[in-house]
Amino acid sequence: MKRTLVSEAVKMVGKKVRLCGWVDSKRDHGKVTFVDLRDRTGKLQVVGVGKLGELRSEDVVEITGLVKERPEKLINPKVETGKIELEVEKYEVLSKSVDLPIPIDGDGYDIGEKQRTKYRYLDLRRERMSKNIRLRSEVGQFLRNWLMERDFIEVETPILTKTTPEGARDFLVPARLQPGKFYALPQSPQQYKQLLMVAGVEKYFQLARCFRDEDARADRAYGEFTQLDIEMSFVSQEDVLELTEKMFTEMVKELFPDKKISKIPWPRLTYGEAMEKYGTDKPDLRKNKKDKNELAFGWVFDFPLFVKQSEEEFFHGSGEAKFAPSHHMFTAPHPDDIPLLSKDPTKVRGSQYDLVLNGFEVGGGSIRIHQAEIQKKIFELIGFSKKQKEEFEHLLEAFTYGVPPHGGIAPGLDRLLMVILGEPNLREVIAFPHLTSGKTSVMDAPTKVAKKQLKELGIKT
Repeated sequence: MKRTLVSEAVKMVGKKVRLCGWVDSKRDHGKVTFVDLRDRTGKLQVVGVGKLGELRSEDVVEITGLVKERPEKLINPKVETGKIELEVEKYEVLSKSVDLPIPIDGDGYDIGEKQRTKYRYLDLRRERMSKNIRLRSEVGQFLRNWLMERDFIEVETPILTKTTPEGARDFLVPARLQPGKFYALPQSPQQYKQLLMVAGVEKYFQLARCFRDEDARADRAYGEFTQLDIEMSFVSQEDVLELTEKMFTEMVKELFPDKKISKIPWPRLTYGEAMEKYGTDKPDLRKNKKDKNELAFGWVFDFPLFVKQSEEEFFHGSGEAKFAPSHHMFTAPHPDDIPLLSKDPTKVRGSQYDLVLNGFEVGGGSIRIHQAEIQKKIFELIGFSKKQKEEFEHLLEAFTYGVPPHGGIAPGLDRLLMVILGEPNLREVIAFPHLTSGKTSVMDAPTKVAKKQLKELGIKT
């Protein structure tokens, strides 16, 4: 007999079905035993007369029986399957479970981070976490379909790439075939997506994995995160803002119908206006900050292109820092301010825009530099050494072969979901997050490796 899902059983009253799942709970009433069976679609009450006594919570079972309507006085309106129950004919225990090391019947907020990540495969069984992970999948699918319907191409870019001085610390990977040399995991696909514009792709996107060796905090995961990477040729800042606003407005309407966007079109503030009025460049624009279903999207733009920053802060000891990019070194200066690059770089505005939501920055983007001479000028103002400039020679050469003006945006999927769902930190929307210490869920990496592996790589510790 084909397996029936719990959600399907609602329409199968009077029919015999085979259900598979976990024992969510069990209640013994003398001769009659009640079990709530759980699968990925929900829970269903199972009734056994003189049966089911051996079952324990979280045992994996297969149960065959008759779907029946519950007596009217026993209907449970709080669950979708509350009008039916399954009368057991036979069952089989497919896998036994010992007592769980952490409870999974609550929301889990009161359980320590270390325990939840150690037993993450159990933590993900709880209803809230299961819902979050499913919603994350639905968001990814919505965004993918929405962009492809508008002629975007999904392109995967390399994970093993080149270390370049872009701000955050790189994760380095030794190259066995070239001893003494290293790959770096990408902090973002920034250079690759610009090269795709040179290649004539014109409309690119990717749900990209990004890697940065930064300290964790509630709204920033240690090690790795996911961003919706978007890049387009022949666009203005207005084009990017309009596309992003339409995409996320439609996403909220379809996938989060209980949420209400405060204002459409989204408010727009210059960096100066945001700082003067709110004292922050990521203002919380909600009308009622206690309303968990209110989503206040907004834009902040006209950021300074540069900020003064010390050598240690930006380069971690390499180069001679003069000015640091407030966004990144590929952001185009505002067209009206290009003459100021040679006069007073601190007064140059960048063609940068940040997407804010309920007091968090959930995405950033810019119109990019597409002229080699301006890119070289930016490198000089940053204070790159000759060697550091050479690390970008591939990009500067590409810019000599006819480059379309281009720009894009990269909303952080983890942070966006965290804010929309009202979760306290990113770990609540990531299946297997890192601890704040950098340890991975379940597998407890990083770990020591065998001396043989290090020898093959030409590394000593």
